Amino acid sequence: MEKKEQTNTVKLWVAVIIALGLASIGFFVRGGIIHFKDSERSVVVKGLCEREVAATRVIWPLMYKEVGNDISAIYDRLNKTNDKIVAFLTENGLGKDEISISPAKVIDMEAREYQSSPVRYRYNVTQVIIVASSQVDKVRSLMNRQGDLLKEGIAIGATDYQYNTSFTFDGLNDIKPEMIQQATENARATAEKFAHDSQSRLGKIKRATQGQFSITDRDENTPYIKTVRVVTTIEYYLKD
Repeated sequence: MEKKEQTNTVKLWVAVIIALGLASIGFFVRGGIIHFKDSERSVVVKGLCEREVAATRVIWPLMYKEVGNDISAIYDRLNKTNDKIVAFLTENGLGKDEISISPAKVIDMEAREYQSSPVRYRYNVTQVIIVASSQVDKVRSLMNRQGDLLKEGIAIGATDYQYNTSFTFDGLNDIKPEMIQQATENARATAEKFAHDSQSRLGKIKRATQGQFSITDRDENTPYIKTVRVVTTIEYYLKD
């Protein structure tokens, strides 16, 4: 009888141990599932940063034309006109290393394949002097003084789409870190607002993607002022 009671006691303890083991397994499995679900709760937000900057470099093509029937006489006029333009630029603060003279483009009107009617001038010559400078404000002031050249009989063309003035900004590396930081802070602020509204807490970053920087004219009337823009995409974990 005593032996039977001992056997029952052993069985009871075995059953208790097994029950406790199963309960522990269930607890840890449940805990693992909850942790897994928590890790999948996340929010994706975007952070924008924009900044207006002044152009740091300008390319200004000064284009003019000469026409005539004597090509030698045309080239003589080109040389004299080029000298006047270069003098105008250098006397007003530009260096000679900022000025280049492109080869003249000559069109023989009588040699054109589809030219059937007589032409008044046989040669049409285009000359371009290019200013490439980091003195943006100075160049802009000279652009507004083209009337000084016109007084000397030099008409700078302003309607030819091939010779448009361009302004660029090359200081992106100087402002990139600060802009990325600001975009990231803006993204986090949005994520924190979302977490608060959903009665959650913001966790760590799950993944982040930095968008491409873009540099565009602020508007068509002020191409010398640029808008730099970047968008950062960040996914955060959410916690209860």
